[in-house]
Amino acid sequence: MTDLSSATTSSARTNGETTPHLVARMTRLAEQLSRDARLVQESVTRPHPLIVAVNRDDLMVIVAPAALWDRGRELLKPFAARLAESTAMLILMGYPTDVDLQQAMNRGLASIVAEDPSLDELFLAGIRAFELLEAKGRAESRGKWLRRYRYELGELINIARAMTTERDVNKLLGVILEKSRFVTGADAGSIYVVEDQAPEDGSDGPLSRTRSAMLRFKLSQNESVAYDSSEFVMPISTRSIAGSATLGKKPINIPDAYDIPAGAQYGFDRRFDEKIGYRTKSMLTMPLISQRDEVIGVIQLINKKKDPEKKLFTKEDVEEQVVPFDERSEELLGMVAAQAGVSLENTMLYDEIRRLFEGFVKASVEAIESRDPTTSGHSRRVADLTVELAKVVDMETSGPYKGAAFTSEDLRELEYASLLHDFGKIGVREKVLVKANKLYEEKVDLIRARFDFIARSLEADMLRRKLHALERGAPRSELDALEKEYTERRAEIDAAWQTIMAANEPTVLAAGDFAKIELLAKETYFDMRGEMRFLLDDDEKVALSVKRGSLTPKEYDEITSHVVHTYKFLSNIPWGKAFRRVPSIAGAHHERLNGTGYPNRLRAEEIPVQSKMMSISDIFDALTASDRPYKKAVPVERAVDILEYGVKDQHLDPELVRIFREARVWDRCAKRT
Repeated sequence: MTDLSSATTSSARTNGETTPHLVARMTRLAEQLSRDARLVQESVTRPHPLIVAVNRDDLMVIVAPAALWDRGRELLKPFAARLAESTAMLILMGYPTDVDLQQAMNRGLASIVAEDPSLDELFLAGIRAFELLEAKGRAESRGKWLRRYRYELGELINIARAMTTERDVNKLLGVILEKSRFVTGADAGSIYVVEDQAPEDGSDGPLSRTRSAMLRFKLSQNESVAYDSSEFVMPISTRSIAGSATLGKKPINIPDAYDIPAGAQYGFDRRFDEKIGYRTKSMLTMPLISQRDEVIGVIQLINKKKDPEKKLFTKEDVEEQVVPFDERSEELLGMVAAQAGVSLENTMLYDEIRRLFEGFVKASVEAIESRDPTTSGHSRRVADLTVELAKVVDMETSGPYKGAAFTSEDLRELEYASLLHDFGKIGVREKVLVKANKLYEEKVDLIRARFDFIARSLEADMLRRKLHALERGAPRSELDALEKEYTERRAEIDAAWQTIMAANEPTVLAAGDFAKIELLAKETYFDMRGEMRFLLDDDEKVALSVKRGSLTPKEYDEITSHVVHTYKFLSNIPWGKAFRRVPSIAGAHHERLNGTGYPNRLRAEEIPVQSKMMSISDIFDALTASDRPYKKAVPVERAVDILEYGVKDQHLDPELVRIFREARVWDRCAKRT
């Protein structure tokens, strides 16, 4: 008041009135207003001798003489903030000599009355001022509410977008917790997921009823204190706040965790606070409910702050900043939780489908390899090599593949296609699939029995002829000749058997061996019924005449048909949009750039780049695999040379082979395992 009084004394005479006269008038006015029965809700104060203030709740109408505006406007500075905020307005008594009405109204001028107004005139001016303040207050409130509503709606939309686009469960949980804290101004929080817990004895069969639901603590966030947290599980019960929210399917709002309401079944364990040096006060726990009305998770927010930017380092910070979660916070968290419940359920379902796909793929690979144990691990190795090659190609900055890009879903698609590239072998006869030599075992046994029969027949014939010779008294020389004939013939039979056994191996057949097989196939013998038969039947002759490998042309066609089966089988699986190309990628891994591949003889431009990469990996692993009983593993450098031969023959993509070689993709895979 002293400063204001001293400012007043600097005013000399205004409109013929001295300052004391104005003070006397304002004193009289204050007394009249104080006694006015119409001012029931209002109170009258004198913040300064030249100012009368009429107060109604948090609103104020200031009455002052016009001279104050002309010569003592600095006396209004203490009210400048309220005038600017529209919680106060000014009524001037008398018309000021220097006034810009528009500017004055912007500064809070409500009206101008006579220099010495009647109480009725002043009362009406005051009523209009209060009505104007209330109208402005309502408009401001609506504006703030509308701005806040738009802001919150925008944030909720952003939150919904963020949650619906995240497919990784753990990342989604982090997004849910972060956004929940953001919209409520929470300093910290945790999130739990409801999961089934299998019985410890492993009795998890279709008739088992011993499974129980548990709450798994997944993660926590804290703006003020850094600490390490790890996952753990706890039973769902009313003893914990999160468990109570889960069982009740309703939020639990606690103003102070250290002062749990009487009668509550749950409690709060302070030991964690003591361990990390934190003070948990206000808490809001919200269940996440799925579309099937099942609780699938719980959000637990801690310490709502007046200023979200402040950190809570001390108890004093907590006392100053932390407030209970209000109704609006609960509403906002409820909205986030509703969306989060649906998003989490969808993401968990997506993850379940992904694991189902992976389980199916794994089971399919095991089914294939169980039919052909000699190629065990081949599909996994081809998948690893192909995916790693794709990652390297993705990093190319020059050449024909500089624009190639593979997303995480593209890589997953390529992995599935590579794992299942031999899936069609399930449609190939197992005896053909695992054929190690040119003759099947049963064929070898049959020929062996045939040769044994011929040998026994020769021996029996020799003995019969010897007996007849002895009966007619033949000389010793004749008996020796019979014995020699038998020995020579038996040696021929043994040599023929060795020729067959040598030809049976899946090696390159020499021209001389082929001629021997031709001659043996023309040899005859008599069976038990005396019928003449060839030493080798047509199928045996064809099999033993294979020049390379172990498969006859007919069997080779059957093996190559596995690609057709692969495409056919995989095309019947609803892979969805993300993995829709799995059948075509897997079905083209035996195509060649020059159109000589199978099954469709595609040209280079028609073959998917993923299939081109898989062809390289497939050949490389087939060459370097150490688990093939019919061949030795080829050294890596030799295998790379063979890939280069494939390039020269226009079978393999030269740029992809170069990248495969220079990046040493096989070493990159080895480092990752």
